[in-house]
This record gives sequence, C-alpha cells and structure tokens, in this order.
Amino acid sequence: MATLEDLKEKVRSLRTEFQQALAQAQDLGLLEQIRVRFTGRKSELTQLLRSLKDLPPESRREAGELLNTLKEEFLSALQQKRQELEAKAVQRLDLTLPARPLTWGTLHLLTLTLKEILEIFAGMGFTIEEGPNIEWDHYNFEALNIPKYHPARETQSTFFITDEMLLRTHTSPVQVRVMERKSPPLRFVAPGRVFRVDPFDASHAPAFFQMEGLYVDRHVTFAELKGTLEAFLRQFFGEETKVRFVPSHFPFTEPSAEVLILWRGAQGREQWLEVLGCGMVHPNVFRAVGYDPQEWKGFAFGFGIERLAMVKYGVPDIRWFTENDLRFLKGARR
Repeated sequence: MATLEDLKEKVRSLRTEFQQALAQAQDLGLLEQIRVRFTGRKSELTQLLRSLKDLPPESRREAGELLNTLKEEFLSALQQKRQELEAKAVQRLDLTLPARPLTWGTLHLLTLTLKEILEIFAGMGFTIEEGPNIEWDHYNFEALNIPKYHPARETQSTFFITDEMLLRTHTSPVQVRVMERKSPPLRFVAPGRVFRVDPFDASHAPAFFQMEGLYVDRHVTFAELKGTLEAFLRQFFGEETKVRFVPSHFPFTEPSAEVLILWRGAQGREQWLEVLGCGMVHPNVFRAVGYDPQEWKGFAFGFGIERLAMVKYGVPDIRWFTENDLRFLKGARR
C-alpha cells in the first residue's frame, strides 16, 4: 500500500517537471500539449487522485488537499502562461499592413436564370406558386391523367418512398394543388426541384430544377399558348429567335407540342433544339380538380431551368452547376 510520504515525493517531482516544461512553452500549441500531459484525464496527476483510495484512511484527507492544491497550481500557471503567449502574439501583428481585399460573391447562374425567367412571366401577369418536393401518387400521377400502367410509375423512373409517396418527378402536381384550392381564372408559374432515376452525366441529373406554367380561363386557345411561349423565348434568348412547334404527346395535355428554337451551336452550325413542352390542359385533369371542362379551358407548359441555362450560356455539362468549381462560377457571372 502506498504511503503519504511516497505521495509527497511524487508531488515534488511532478511540480519540478511541470515547471521545467512550462518554461519551454513558446507557443499555444505546445502549451496545450503540456496541459493535457499534466492535467488531462490520463495524466499522472489524475492517476494520483484516483489512487487516494489506496492510502490509509487517516492519510487520505491530507493527501487529497495536497493533490488538489497541486492541480490548482498547475491550472493557474497554465492560464497565466496562456495570457502571456496571447499577448506576445498580438504584439507580433503588424497593424500597418494593408487589409486583404474583399472578395465579392455573385448569384449562382441557375439563380440568375430563374430570376430572369420569373421577371419575364411576371411581366405577362403570371404569379408564382410552390409545392412540396415529397408528393403523393395522386398529385404526381393520378390527377394528371397518368394511369397506373404508365411507364413513369416504374421504379426505374421514379424515386418511390412508399407505394403512395414519392419524390416528385415534375412540378405539374403544383397545378393540381392550386386548382383544388382556387377558382379560375388562374395564371401562374411553379418553379422547383424535381427528381428522376437518371444517371448523373453531362446531360442528365437525378435532381434538377423545373418550371411549370398554367393559364385557365373560359376562352383560352392554342394561339394564346403559342403567343405566350414565343414572347417568352424571344425575351429570354433574343428577339431574333426563331420558334417552331411540333406535335408531341403528354398525358396531361391534348393537343400537345414540343417547342424548338433555331440555335447556333459552339461550332457555328445552326440546329433546331427542343427547349420545352406544352399543350392544352386535358379535360381529365380539369375533372380531377372539380372544374367543368365544358366551361373552362387552359394551357400548360414546362421546361428545365438547367436546360435553358445550358443553351443560353453555352454550358456543356449539367454537372458544372453543382460542382462548385470557382473557375466556372466566376466565369458564369452575368
């Protein structure tokens, strides 16, 4: 069994060792090492405190006071040394040096693109609506005239959470939600993130931004749809932009069309590029939200924000939008 005299000898030795180490501490990093070595949970001082139970009962009180005094002495010396080193560090600063120049940030290219698009549609009288990223099957498929057997419902195309809950594959569910709670006439756009089971390569992404638009009134025509989209595309891409509508198929519109623009590529060769889809709202969609398709007509359209930004600014790889490469982000400043 250890004795009180043995403990006193260890205290004297530990104090001397601590004082020598502290005198050699020239920076805060070394000081932290000394603190851990002499007062940490694995230090010799901590081990001595834990060994008090091994002393004779009549010696424990004096031994405890001795060790606690030593610990307070160590902590006080460490604090004083820290203050001295911090004061020296401040004195070494050259306050006459000029400040580092501020680096100004900028909005992301997608943010700038979305802002420009929203401003164009706001000028046409469209408001903005939003919806949840996690959606019910009813809103994402059923109410949009996409039946159970449609290939979009396959797990190879859609991120399903449960049999009835999923990550939305388009922003079209916002159209249904808005029509359920509001009466026509309606005119709004719905931007947001959508999710597809796609590879992450130069032209595909499992998550990207999309925008839907919807206009509902009593006498809406396909001619109004064409006029609206032609006006948008010419404001966005340039007044000389040539626009073409070609027949297509979407379950929630009838008739449907894809919209192409004549675009000059990086090699200077002109080509027709598909930039969005559109059509007149299918009567079944109106029936799903309680609108009378005999009384109300409407058109809808949708496009990818990344898609338009890639075409307008010549971005060859969709992955660049999420890689946070400053060379791209600074070069994309507009």
